[in-house]
Amino acid sequence: MTVERIFDELGHFKRFQACLYFAAVLQAVACGIQYLASVFLVETPNFVCGVPGNITDVLYGNLTGSSLEDFLPDFKSKSRPLVVRTAEGDQWELGRCHSALRLDPKGFTYDFDGNKTAKACDKNFVYDHSEVYQSIVTDWDLVCEREWLAKLCQPTFMLGVLIGALVFGDIADRVGRVRIMMFTSLCQFVLGVSVAFSGNYYMFIVLRFLLAMVSSGYLVVVFVYVTEFTGIKVRTWTSMHVHAAFAVGIMVVALTGYLVRVWWIYQIILSTCTSPFLLFCWKFPETPFYLIAKGRYKEAETLLETIARFNGLDYRLKVEDLLEPENGKALLDGGEERPPQPEKKLSILDLFGSWRMAGRTCTVWAIWFIGSLGYYVFSLGSVNLGGNQYINLFLAGAVEIPSYLVGCFAMDRIGRKRTCAPALLLAGVACMLIIAVPADIEILAITLCMVGKFAIAIAFGLIYLYSCELYPTIVRSLAVGSGSMMCRVGSVVAPFCVYLADVWVYLPQLIVGILAFIIGVLTLLLPETLGRPLTTTLEEAEALGREPSKRNSAQGHKGAEDGVEMK
Repeated sequence: MTVERIFDELGHFKRFQACLYFAAVLQAVACGIQYLASVFLVETPNFVCGVPGNITDVLYGNLTGSSLEDFLPDFKSKSRPLVVRTAEGDQWELGRCHSALRLDPKGFTYDFDGNKTAKACDKNFVYDHSEVYQSIVTDWDLVCEREWLAKLCQPTFMLGVLIGALVFGDIADRVGRVRIMMFTSLCQFVLGVSVAFSGNYYMFIVLRFLLAMVSSGYLVVVFVYVTEFTGIKVRTWTSMHVHAAFAVGIMVVALTGYLVRVWWIYQIILSTCTSPFLLFCWKFPETPFYLIAKGRYKEAETLLETIARFNGLDYRLKVEDLLEPENGKALLDGGEERPPQPEKKLSILDLFGSWRMAGRTCTVWAIWFIGSLGYYVFSLGSVNLGGNQYINLFLAGAVEIPSYLVGCFAMDRIGRKRTCAPALLLAGVACMLIIAVPADIEILAITLCMVGKFAIAIAFGLIYLYSCELYPTIVRSLAVGSGSMMCRVGSVVAPFCVYLADVWVYLPQLIVGILAFIIGVLTLLLPETLGRPLTTTLEEAEALGREPSKRNSAQGHKGAEDGVEMK
């Protein structure tokens, strides 16, 4: 197949492709928004047990006051309770999940040695509204013995992302990329707004789970879509900058969270940010790679004419020019599309069709896994930096953009494999050095954490494009979808990995460091795809990296570099 000739004739990234690209990427911002929205949806403010009756006096150590709200912003210690006196004269010692009524107090002092009657709060809590006015935690009292319900929100969302990536990636290879993009975009908007009106916790979880599935489905398919609409010369940049759009979504979450402190209003605003996309997504064409692979030659011919006309070029390319000689001759002789033939049912097992492809798939999946695991372990480990939480989240999104820029330059100059492997090795080394840094040198530890996150982000951003180039058209969406599934497995495992810090403070970094280093070494065994055309059949994909001689290999590498220099 020589479908890549489309871009030599009609432009690698001219007006038609640019319009499609930026429109498709707009909805990728919504994916970043929905993935991180729960940061403020389930935020738990400071809280304390409430008491029956009106409070007249409050003691907290040497501090005195008349209102609980004055002390809640600083009430963080579980060992030192708040002592209050009510209008009826009762004295209470208030903790987060329990309260105690003092029996026969002689005076109103902070310390008390007499008898007390302790009891659980029983859904009677007072929340600090200075930072979070209203979240699902405050609405449904997801604290104390119900705290696990709040912690379940993000793992449940990531489980939906995992399933959605696999399901929609497979369906996109069967029914087309555009249909899935339209369906998931509409569902993102409808489900996103519906989450704001969920009447209880369980409805909230179900709607967020479905929202995760469609958000993941769009993100998987849009990578394949932009890859199949842009040429080799710009494919690295267009693919990597979908990640930049995702990072913009994270920054939008931080900005919206800072301005809006009521969770359901916050959710509605986030869900409507990219709603204009719904007005023109129905005009999206199917990709020429998919149309030709499915034998829909007339549609492909019409699409090529449209691209040429929109780009202001003379139309000289014909579909038969893009086919193997026998297929082109059959098309010319028949004058019609080829008759429908029984289509082989492809499944995830086709990614393991040979020992060579099985080893490639296992390595690619491992890169997806460590990319997500490392990203979240580094991110969760950086929350101790202090400062404003909204600024921290904004910077967490902003710091990803330079990593993608560096990744783009490196991928186009030294290759995909030679960029991914050193990035993973650098992340592994950074983890090991964090362990060796003395605890009192915080600046150095923070710097190493940022270096590790920067390196992991390069590998994580690169693997989307690398997966597209390592697999043929007929299983490309399935390959990216299954890889994204492994990515979500990593994101689900990451919080549990962070909890291992209770065993040893550096155990999470040790695990990530060892895995990143091993997978970085395995990445060196993958074939290089820089300057290579996208493959269409499993045989072509399996042949990647198999050069008949060193001389031909050197010539092929030189040709790839020449193609990059033409950019």
